[in-house]
Amino acid sequence: MDFFTADICDSHFESVAVLEEGYKNFGGTSKCHGTIVTVKLDKNNAELAQILRDEDGEGKVVVVDVEREYFAVVGENLMKLAAKNNYSGIIVNGYIRDTFQIKEIPVALYALGTCPRKYIPTTKGERALSLLFGGVRFNSGEYLYADTDGIVVTKKPLHIS
Repeated sequence: MDFFTADICDSHFESVAVLEEGYKNFGGTSKCHGTIVTVKLDKNNAELAQILRDEDGEGKVVVVDVEREYFAVVGENLMKLAAKNNYSGIIVNGYIRDTFQIKEIPVALYALGTCPRKYIPTTKGERALSLLFGGVRFNSGEYLYADTDGIVVTKKPLHIS
């Protein structure tokens, strides 16, 4: 499916939410789309690693909220898991690392920026919560489109021609 978020916004302006500026794609592909899977983390990425490692990601985008904590929650290892299990993309309300390595992995990865450190103590994450950041509410089961112009969320997949 070929799409552009600008065209989606023009054609479906009443039914899309647009994520605020500041999120940059660090991944190895310039676009992603799919059904949203939400996860809220407390700095540590153990819950996200479990999702990416153990679940089929075909047609899915994981939306991660760490409330902008300055710790990396996605790096090379998690991106490899995402690619192995066919995830289309990951959106992080926080930071990532290993940018040199991940730019070759065919998964989109949008985040606020980079941070070289990760949070070592294991903490518990929560799944399938309604997340609110960047002016958008993300709900598991809704749909996301992302490209070089931005990230948009819709209640259902759109029929794009």
